[in-house]
Amino acid sequence: MAQYDRLSATLSALADPTRRAILARLALGETSVTDLAEPFAMSLPAVSKHLKVLERAGLIARGRKAQWRPCRLEAAPLEEISSWLEHYRRFWDQSLDRLADYLEARKDESDGERP
Repeated sequence: MAQYDRLSATLSALADPTRRAILARLALGETSVTDLAEPFAMSLPAVSKHLKVLERAGLIARGRKAQWRPCRLEAAPLEEISSWLEHYRRFWDQSLDRLADYLEARKDESDGERP
């Protein structure tokens, strides 16, 4: 999948608060679908749909251990988002630093004009 397409799929998956809550739970370790569904006021099939979205985005993986089907977090797509956002963080840091310098210069100018 192209970088942008994967990024779009990841951001789209993260747009839903239920899916973000599922990822937060999986950050603690792998668990079953039933355990993941427990805190939500929705059916097991509804939770499974959320899991499919997360799986298509590469954010989770599902395994099979006998009768147990654990889900686990896959962090690589989150690192891709972090890298993508880093460019914008640097842009805003530099822009805000320039604004602070400008405002400080204006303050110094106005302080110099007072008797």
